[in-house]
Amino acid sequence: MTTKQEKFGIVLFIILFSYFLILMDNSIIFTSSSQIGQGLHMNEASLSWVSNAYTITFGGFLLLMGRVGDFIGRKRIFLIGLILFGISSLAVGLSQNAAQIIIFRAIQGIGSSIIAPSSLALLLDHYEGNMRTRAISLYGVTAGIGSSAGLLIGGGLTSLISWRAGFLINVPFALFLIILTIMKLSNSEVKKQKIDVLGAILSVAVSSLFVYSITVSNIWLIAISLVLLVGFIFLEKSRSFALMKLELFKNRIRSGAYIARFLFMMAMLTYWFIVPQIMQELYHFTALQAGMGFLPLTIVNFIAALYLPQITERWGNGHVMLTGQIILLIGILISAVIDPHAGYWLTIGLPMILIGWGQGWLLAPLTAAGVYDTTPELAGGASGLTNTMHQLGGPVGLSLTVFFTSSIVNIGSYYHAVMYFIVGFLTVGLVVLLITNRESEK
Repeated sequence: MTTKQEKFGIVLFIILFSYFLILMDNSIIFTSSSQIGQGLHMNEASLSWVSNAYTITFGGFLLLMGRVGDFIGRKRIFLIGLILFGISSLAVGLSQNAAQIIIFRAIQGIGSSIIAPSSLALLLDHYEGNMRTRAISLYGVTAGIGSSAGLLIGGGLTSLISWRAGFLINVPFALFLIILTIMKLSNSEVKKQKIDVLGAILSVAVSSLFVYSITVSNIWLIAISLVLLVGFIFLEKSRSFALMKLELFKNRIRSGAYIARFLFMMAMLTYWFIVPQIMQELYHFTALQAGMGFLPLTIVNFIAALYLPQITERWGNGHVMLTGQIILLIGILISAVIDPHAGYWLTIGLPMILIGWGQGWLLAPLTAAGVYDTTPELAGGASGLTNTMHQLGGPVGLSLTVFFTSSIVNIGSYYHAVMYFIVGFLTVGLVVLLITNRESEK
């Protein structure tokens, strides 16, 4: 039986560190991909699947894994995720050819799809009231810091040791977390309930096919995945024991948060994709220097997060979320209009201060809004859906941007085109949050 914590203690550390690991691992590939390609003799097409395989399984299994904890217990499913993530990280780090690393990255994605929603559900189980608000703030901040820190850590390990170190380092950390989880986490209450087997199969099929079709830019597969999505929604609407309870969308605050988070990741994964390219191709940064180039964003993100609970208490979650979106958009817009030949600091480094500030004030409130006013029965589904939007938005935004900009040869024109796509995604997100805020105030 889960007991509510009066102090954060070791439980929050377990939750945040596990979440940090999988997000770091998701972005570490950006600064180590060229070294992986050289080491395993992979061409550009096969190299892209080192990232794609992870993304497809991570995004594909999130909805299902968000609910499995409701059936077998949060602690048990969390442990399974950690074990799978640790073993697959070892296998990825020891891979000897393209087939091995792609297969093991796909398995690693499944482990991450378990850890992401179950860690958030565990947080909701263990904390309540003001403690929960503060814990969710830290959880949201971890999402931003984990992603940007992955670029720094990946670049550092790749330059100083090997690309393999970026994956092998997960193994002792995963083992450490497994031991702590067994010793310190309590079990959640499990209620006997029917399992939506058909819904589970459809959710994996829809999510995986959608991410795959976006990744390979196949319009027919995209259409098929959308048809399957409609079928999945009708199925879930008719079932009292649905895998994804549609009442999650009845609350406007939650619905707005899901859409805004999707758009946020459309923008930010594209940003994390283009900026290391500019650093390495235009400024001739090494992998380590490219990772360090994200320090302004990471540091400011962390500082902004320190004051977030007090700001949220004073302004309210909705207003902080909106402010964060505006600051982030301004930072990206400044970076977009400046000529990249003006140098790192003017084009990227200084605007990162606003980008890190905005991100620090946006992700945590988005996380809180995504699980707003949920019952224990809805917690797993809300956690899974929040993380699904986070994971699916990235490949959609990146694929759309690459599709429309890949033919641009001039590096400066390419940079501006990509950055304006990012501005567009964030602008739509701002409109969504403005509508959500107005509705919540009525």
